Amino acid sequence: MLILNQTDLTPASFILNGIPGLEDIQVWISFPFCSMYVVAMAGNCGLLYLICYKDTLHRPMYYFLAMLSLTDLVMCSSTIPKALCIFWFQLKEIQFDECLVQMFFIHTFTGMESGVLMLMALDRYVAICYPLRYSTILTNSLIAKIGLTTFLRGVLLILPFTFLTKRLPYCRGNIIPHTYCDHMSVAKLSCGNVKVNAIYGLMVALLIGGFDILCITISYTMILRAVISLSSADAQQKAFSTCTAHICAIVFSYSPAFFSFFSHRFGGHTIPPSCHIIVANIYLLLPPTMNPIVYGVKTKQIRDCVMRILSGSKDTKSHSI
Repeated sequence: MLILNQTDLTPASFILNGIPGLEDIQVWISFPFCSMYVVAMAGNCGLLYLICYKDTLHRPMYYFLAMLSLTDLVMCSSTIPKALCIFWFQLKEIQFDECLVQMFFIHTFTGMESGVLMLMALDRYVAICYPLRYSTILTNSLIAKIGLTTFLRGVLLILPFTFLTKRLPYCRGNIIPHTYCDHMSVAKLSCGNVKVNAIYGLMVALLIGGFDILCITISYTMILRAVISLSSADAQQKAFSTCTAHICAIVFSYSPAFFSFFSHRFGGHTIPPSCHIIVANIYLLLPPTMNPIVYGVKTKQIRDCVMRILSGSKDTKSHSI
């Protein structure tokens, strides 16, 4: 039942309806979602532990990786627990203000994810193009400042979403065909003018995503030029290998985003809504799940730290026996 405040037509709560058209199999869909979430939590918490307590990882590259892990933890934790409650226990109701808070966290930290990937591209550019000045250019003070700036950029650009959404009158029901409170999914329930919301949303996407992709493209163009100019094939391969994990992170993050963006605009009538919802969840879940795995496999220093911990635990057990 829709409960409305008679003065401003603000609903007391919304109903998150999960994945439309797939209600009968949502329980089965929940198992891969839950498995990926557990891997994401364990992997990112493990990375943060290693970076905090291992002196060999106190370097700019790993500080940026710590930012990425923190962002991934918040991003997937903002959506997946609620989605699992919908799938398993039919707990679909979410209070209006809670919906706005969830929307703020989701959009802020997806913007933060994009920003951190951009900063990591700049880190790789400095490491390859100016290796002798790497530690003097990327000081701890500079890393803290640009990390804070990236976070504040997301907060300041996303905060208006909550006010633009809160001001709308809602008289088209309170059922959101989604697993979380997405900005436009909520705005579409309004009987007011949502043109400002749509225009501002597109502007934010261009300011954050467009700017970050441009910086990443420029960084890798400069990296490619620098690597090609190296005379040794071994040096070229070594330089490229330092970028492999970051390139994988970019692919995992931007591929679902591009699919969602273009399918909404060019395939909205041919692609079923359930596909859009699943991809939207993958967009928030795939990067947090895969980033720790990729960096754990591709980064020698992280592999060595993990192997030392595992070998140390084995040694302890053998001595106790």
